[in-house]
Amino acid sequence: MSDTIYFYKDRPIFGLDIGASSAKFVQLNKQGNKCTIQGYGSAQYDKSYIAKGEIINFEGVANAIHKSFSEGIKGKVSTHRVIFSVPAAFTYSRIISLPNSLDIKDIPEAVNTETQQYLPTALSELYTDYSIIDSHDKERRVLTVAVPKKIIDSYMTLADILGLEVIAMEPSTGASNRLFDFTDQHKVPSVLIDFGAYSTDITVYDKSLVVTGTINKGGEDFVKTIEEKLSVTRTEAHTILTRYGFNVSKRQDEIRSGMKPFMDDLSKEVQRMVRYYEERVNDQKKKIGQIVTLGGGANLPGLTDYLTMMLRLPVRPYDPWSTILFDELKRPPVGEETIYVTAAGLALLKPEEPFL
Repeated sequence: MSDTIYFYKDRPIFGLDIGASSAKFVQLNKQGNKCTIQGYGSAQYDKSYIAKGEIINFEGVANAIHKSFSEGIKGKVSTHRVIFSVPAAFTYSRIISLPNSLDIKDIPEAVNTETQQYLPTALSELYTDYSIIDSHDKERRVLTVAVPKKIIDSYMTLADILGLEVIAMEPSTGASNRLFDFTDQHKVPSVLIDFGAYSTDITVYDKSLVVTGTINKGGEDFVKTIEEKLSVTRTEAHTILTRYGFNVSKRQDEIRSGMKPFMDDLSKEVQRMVRYYEERVNDQKKKIGQIVTLGGGANLPGLTDYLTMMLRLPVRPYDPWSTILFDELKRPPVGEETIYVTAAGLALLKPEEPFL
């Protein structure tokens, strides 16, 4: 490892989003309602370095991040205090209701009791935590999260190698929801669809997170589907998807046919969550007003129109960069802005309110 120091001790924080084959980092400068990007960048590494969310090749990931800070960073990161995201696909999240009559000191035990009922693995193999989302007359709504210890421990090892001080960790959906709440001016109940590399995270958001869900397929699966459906190379499949997507083209029927099973699963999950929100959660008879897409897979041409037709709700891509400004920094290439959403959401977390 290089002896060069890229991270400097300071009170600010930055967000570091460890993905399946890349890491993204963002530091923000927030003053009142104005927020600018002080520094950002990404690091690429082989997908074999991560296995089910756990870092298994520490040197490979650390070297890639060091290289990005020395060669690819835009602006600067002035702190070694970091907040990590944990991929939502490898966390177990659920929103539970607890009576308001329950003493605050008894909440941890009640959360553990409730959490054990839905976990597919032993509690001893997991780190657990909770966050009170809101409180009504008779009950509190509490977001519970459990993460395999081996994932968290691998992040802590990476932080040690990089000389970082870990302030907090949180599921990636929490970060994207925070950024959405800070930047978006469309204050209506929304479904957020975050297309990641290997999973698609879906959340209902109405002033706070309402319900979450995950489909264990993402952008890499899209490419593999087209590769097999059209009998082309992986590179050709990626090019076809990014060039044509769901738009009208000579490949449209084949692409839509190949993507149909995933889109059907997506539609069912979104509709299930919309019903849950509209029939069981809100007591003001509010309706979901929009679908918002984000993440790298959201850039497929024609996806917005296709989802609008399929879900029968207005769909739009998420663009936080009209509120969070780059100022003098060079913006990411068109189509790559969305990959920094999670890291930017992490950077908005107040250090005094860590989740995990």
